[in-house]
Order: sequence, then C-alpha cells, then structure tokens
Amino acid sequence: MQPGVPAGDRGTGMTSLSGPGPGPVADPGRTGVEEELRALSAEYGAAADGRDGARFAALFVPEGELVVPRFPDPGRPGVTRSGHDELIQVPGALSRYERTFHRTSDHRYTVGDGVASGEVLCVAHHASAGRPDGHGGPATPTDTVWFIRYLDAYRLTGAGWRFARRELHLQWVEVHPIVPGSLPGSPTGS
Repeated sequence: MQPGVPAGDRGTGMTSLSGPGPGPVADPGRTGVEEELRALSAEYGAAADGRDGARFAALFVPEGELVVPRFPDPGRPGVTRSGHDELIQVPGALSRYERTFHRTSDHRYTVGDGVASGEVLCVAHHASAGRPDGHGGPATPTDTVWFIRYLDAYRLTGAGWRFARRELHLQWVEVHPIVPGSLPGSPTGS
C-alpha cells in the first residue's frame, strides 16, 4: 500500500490533488502544479472571451484537441478541433455573441510525471443582442448559459502545462433575458 495515494491511484504513478473527502491530498510538491493547472483553465476562458485565437491555441500542445458537442443537437457527434491551425479559429466562432463570460470552479486533478488529468466545472455566459420578435416588436437580448464539465488531459512542456485534450461536456443550458440596452454598443447602452 502506498501512503498518501488514493486507493484508485495505486500503481499508476498518479497522485490525486483533490477529490472526494475532507480536502486535497497533502503533497506540498504538487500544490504549485494545481495552481498552474487552475491558471491554465482561467487563461482558456480569458482567451475565449477576448476572442484571441493565437493566445487560445498556445494553451494546447501542438497536436492538442478540443472536443465540443453540437449544440443544440446533442444527438449528433461532437466536433473535434485538432492542432493549433484549427484551435486558433475557436474564439472567432464566438463572435456570433456580443459578449461571453467564462467562470471556472471545482477543479480536481490527478498528476503524474509530466502528465495530468482533470475535471473542471464552468458556467459560460453567451450574451446576444437578440432578434426582433417577428411581430414588429424590439429585439430581446438574451444570455444563453452553458453549464459545462470539462474533462482534461494535460502535458508538461517547456512552456509549462498545456492541454493535450479538452472535452466539453454540456450538462444543461438556460436562457435568460438581459436588460435592454445593457450590452455595449446596443441602441440604449453605453
């Protein structure tokens, strides 16, 4: 029996940083790794929200993959973007929204020698100016909120930790009205 290694991780060379139980496994050498992986997820959201394709792609290893569902048709196979040439285009696809806002939480990691896996929860807001109601009424701005569970594989590179693969698992979606004029550039907004 290996002390300090959860039963499910024995023999794998992987150490769980956080998970079920009273708190993270006490391993001071891994605390910095967990902080770096959290920062990687935060940078992912910032690059997506900033529509910065180069910054976004650089968060992945050169052959890295992002797998996303086909919303709103979850029955169809997902879309996989592979390599920096495809990943650089992902933030631009968000331009159909006026603004996006990604907030991550509940990070759980398992770390090995130069590799790691993780689960990260995210609430992603997608603000749209809306369309006229079809009856001559004004457009209704909306916030389409995605509740996401990311399943990640990471690799340590010379530039730090990077995504080897990130799978976006959509848990559910909510749509809420936004106060008219609250989006920058809207007719009654700033």
